[in-house]
Amino acid sequence: MSSGSEFVALVEPHRRELHVHCYRMLGSFEEAEDQVQETLLRAWRGRDGLSPGSNLRAWLYKIATNACLDALRSRSRKPVDSYADLPFLQPYPDRLLDEIEQPDAVVEARETIELAYIAMMQLLPARQRAALILREVLGWSAKETADLLDTSVASVNSALQRARATLDEERPDRGAARTTGELSETERRLLAGFIDAHERADAAAAAALVSEDIRITMPPHPFLYDGLDAIRPLMEHGLRDHGQWRLLPTRANRMPAAANYLRAPGDTVFRAFKVDVLRVEGDRIAEITTFPATLFSQFGLSHTL
Repeated sequence: MSSGSEFVALVEPHRRELHVHCYRMLGSFEEAEDQVQETLLRAWRGRDGLSPGSNLRAWLYKIATNACLDALRSRSRKPVDSYADLPFLQPYPDRLLDEIEQPDAVVEARETIELAYIAMMQLLPARQRAALILREVLGWSAKETADLLDTSVASVNSALQRARATLDEERPDRGAARTTGELSETERRLLAGFIDAHERADAAAAAALVSEDIRITMPPHPFLYDGLDAIRPLMEHGLRDHGQWRLLPTRANRMPAAANYLRAPGDTVFRAFKVDVLRVEGDRIAEITTFPATLFSQFGLSHTL
């Protein structure tokens, strides 16, 4: 691997999956990108240590995991007690997930890329987080995980047990596991209704789509709305007072989502405003996570209509 072009050709096919791995570790699309760059830099500097016949993918994952652990150690961020308090959380566009996933991995990948899973990862201490992702998402053995983390198999198993206990306590009741990576008919119907209600500024129609215990969060803002009564004034004000809305259907984290454009009073164009990611339970929207328009280009969307 004597030249930069040879190195790029070797590692580039792994870039997207490394990015998703870093995203699971960090919860932030943009921070994950930073750590992928750091991973490739470390890999280039240490390329002479990769002997012929070595497992390149495992070597890159080890570097990426350690880069993320270093980033987590250097953060000034305080540990969070609830995933309602995750200002750094960002969505992951499905169009980019499609670059790496194989048909036989879609179901597992969907369950481990949804926002609730990514958010719960952030509740775990860093090494528990790494152990859980390596063992249960990537399917590494306890021995492989221990080697990567420079620890013992017993320590890995203990970290995995504690991580599972935390997730079992925090995870919402999801009911039966979904058997497809595609949106369900109910998800498509609710997304279409959500878009229609917002474009018509019909707060009553929007409220009819959500559950009584609906939750809305808005990273990076510390806003939390719990329950239909709490969100009614929010819906009425948001749909009526800001201007005219246009929404485009999209997907994030294998979930239905809507890209929101707003034409403010006096403006002549609709401008990118936010992305709403919907979590559906039963036949209602159970949770809405609202993100700023930062990643519109990553969704393949323009910033104006």
